[in-house]
Amino acid sequence: MSAADSSETVKPPRPASLVDVAAGIVPTVLLLALSVLIFGADSSQGANQIALAIGAVIATVIGIKNGHRWKVIEENIVNGIATALPAILILFSVGSLIGVWMLSGTVPTMIYYGLLLLDPSIFYPATCLLCAITALSIGSSWTVAGTLGVGLIGIAAGLNLSLEITAGAIISGAYFGDKMSPLSDTTNLAPAVTGIDIFTHIRHMVWTTAPSFVFALIVFSLIGLTGSSEEPADSIAATLDTIDAMFEINVAMLLPVAVVVYMAVKGFPAIASILSGVLAGVLLAVILQQPVLRGLADDASLNDATAMVKAVWIVLFNGFTASTGNANLDSLLTRGGMSSMLSTVWLVIAAMCFGAAMEKAGILERLVKMLVSTASSTGALIATTLGTAFGVNVLAADQYMAIVLPGRMFKDTYRERGLHMKNLSRTLEDSATITSPLIPWNTCGAYMAATLGVATIAYLPFCFFNLINPVIAAAYGYANFKIEPAQDEELISQAA
Repeated sequence: MSAADSSETVKPPRPASLVDVAAGIVPTVLLLALSVLIFGADSSQGANQIALAIGAVIATVIGIKNGHRWKVIEENIVNGIATALPAILILFSVGSLIGVWMLSGTVPTMIYYGLLLLDPSIFYPATCLLCAITALSIGSSWTVAGTLGVGLIGIAAGLNLSLEITAGAIISGAYFGDKMSPLSDTTNLAPAVTGIDIFTHIRHMVWTTAPSFVFALIVFSLIGLTGSSEEPADSIAATLDTIDAMFEINVAMLLPVAVVVYMAVKGFPAIASILSGVLAGVLLAVILQQPVLRGLADDASLNDATAMVKAVWIVLFNGFTASTGNANLDSLLTRGGMSSMLSTVWLVIAAMCFGAAMEKAGILERLVKMLVSTASSTGALIATTLGTAFGVNVLAADQYMAIVLPGRMFKDTYRERGLHMKNLSRTLEDSATITSPLIPWNTCGAYMAATLGVATIAYLPFCFFNLINPVIAAAYGYANFKIEPAQDEELISQAA
């Protein structure tokens, strides 16, 4: 090999141009918009996946044009998918959890007691507050949605309340608690990226997060007082009788919920906590719900023990099927199973492919640098950070990348302007963390839609906390309110 050939081989790739940025982003955004326009709430069942796959191909072609080797791009895509594997494992585990908790009577018991105890006029704010407290204690919005959220959706259906508003209340509360909990992974990641202490980060977040949550609670309360539609007493009584006739209902059925919450509080991994809930549900079903198991197996040739094994097996992979004679109740209880998460996993994989290809092609980095250069004032810098984190959530479909990438890109700019790093860490969470469930193909949006059974675009208008928090953060920036200057030691470090 000649010297010329050798130097040509190691020639670094060219950075992405503005034309590359437009070519990589615009077609995919248009395809995703067209997908939602044509398929509506069903767009995540395949149409969004195809749009993201086409976007990944376009980004790959741009990367190769600029000198990136296919092998390197492919490795980045594989690594991108690998980062989503924990989320995929959780999705499959939650699929089994939902099915087993239907079978064990855990969710029916939550619905039963909820119908007895919760008044429709306070249901939405109570849901938001309950999810917030639980998420604050365990640090996981996903676990809250997969446990309490499923039961609360069932209660809303029994009370003839809006499932979309209920999902918005669940997500608003869950993400408030997740964001403010020192046990949360994103609450640890944001200060780690910016180099500050986690409790400094949490204290600074209170200024934007607390008023946003109060606003959400007020709106949910007003909706409950003025717009709730209470189910007739005889209809609720009929639903209660149907549930009671099909399942063994008592407080013991809530044991799997207690197991999951306890393990989460103790710091066990999410998958371990969820699978423990699955195991607890299986044990309860085998001990206390044997008639349900036999009916689900529906095979007279099997003895009781084998029939129960078959029923549990079916529920784990294909979910629970209810046959109560009440169409609405059957629709509510027929849920779960690993197979129910396949479209969501497909969506996550497609989104990770797109995000990884965009990153390796240099499109995301070029876009962020361009945005940084346009932020002249402190208010503009805060707003640009918020918009960039949201944009990365849309384009990379991953809240962790939406924290890390803008965090790295904006860090020097905040220092140069004499701003404390806690302003950056707070702003990252005010956008990256809480806007992630608002995007159908983001891992968080896909998870919430699959778990709660409500399409992302349907619940999005009612996630009041998630919608108002970035607005308040931007207003603080332009008003220069609670935007802290860098401390003396930071300035000395920067000068050195």
